[in-house]
Amino acid sequence: MVVDFAKRMDMGVVNTYFQKREEHRVTYKSGGRKVLGVSSGRRKEDKKTWWWNEEVRKRLAKKKWDMDRTEENRQEYKESQCRVKREVSKAKQKAYDELYTRLDTREREKDLYRLARQRDQDGKDVQQDRVIKDRDGRVLTSEESVQRRWKEYFEELMNEENEREKRVEGVNSVEQKVDKIRKDEVRKALKRMKSGKAVGPDDIPVEVWKCLREAAVEFLASLFNRVLESERMPEEWRRSVLVPIFKNKGDVQSCSNYRGIKLMSHTMKVWERVVEARLRKVVEICEQQYGFMPRKSTTDAIFALRILMEKYRDGQRELHCVFVDLEKAYDRVPREELWYCMRKSGIAEKY
Repeated sequence: MVVDFAKRMDMGVVNTYFQKREEHRVTYKSGGRKVLGVSSGRRKEDKKTWWWNEEVRKRLAKKKWDMDRTEENRQEYKESQCRVKREVSKAKQKAYDELYTRLDTREREKDLYRLARQRDQDGKDVQQDRVIKDRDGRVLTSEESVQRRWKEYFEELMNEENEREKRVEGVNSVEQKVDKIRKDEVRKALKRMKSGKAVGPDDIPVEVWKCLREAAVEFLASLFNRVLESERMPEEWRRSVLVPIFKNKGDVQSCSNYRGIKLMSHTMKVWERVVEARLRKVVEICEQQYGFMPRKSTTDAIFALRILMEKYRDGQRELHCVFVDLEKAYDRVPREELWYCMRKSGIAEKY
């Protein structure tokens, strides 16, 4: 079924066997990037010429031809120029009318919001900004120096940890048997994955696995169990594309005002969803934790704080609140602390 799907979608399927390396026994890589190239991510119709039609093309060709004529034909050229303007105006008006009619339906409501977000983003887009500042504030202009600066910045960011006191007590690793990954776990993980997201270096979107349905569930369950048993992930999963996104505040040429977004393999994300679901069943998280929790958000914390403030106000008592904002808190979490907390919570060493 995988081969048939690849033929229909004009994709390449590579099955490579390495005797000494278990994680490379099966490798899939899309050939779409090589065959089709890489698009800009925008709609096919350009915003300046999406109203273009055959009549406008003919009129413009007539206009260019008339430009080469003599002075005695000047009046005819002016008339041709007016005709071109009228045709362009008609084509634009017709295209806009069709767009408005298409958007004025419930089915196209998402397109309306998409156009609004795109227009808002176009005003903030800094992708064309080709310069960045180094650590000393000097402006870098060459492509090589800009890339080196981004590499240097993210290497420091990802490997820097907050200061902490060393723990005196230790904790033993949890060596226990782990159940094999079931197909229903893979189905739930695939269902939770959103479609239309940017792909990682392997160019395989999650839509591929969703289209294959049960064949994909069976294959992924087998692959995930192989990873679980060998305790090694495929090298392809360790690679990612790091894209800096401007935070819309501060100096546009400062690296610290960008948020790094990693585009990772969708297959690995499915694997992460499976493991995450298992960990949530083992780890007990307090009710006051609102971040990264299902069916919770910061609005819940704000509501709880307002209730607390009202109670203290009614009792005419003082209330002192502290808001702690740690810089790069998520990026600088010590890895050893994560392993310590997981072992203390009884998480099996295989995870």
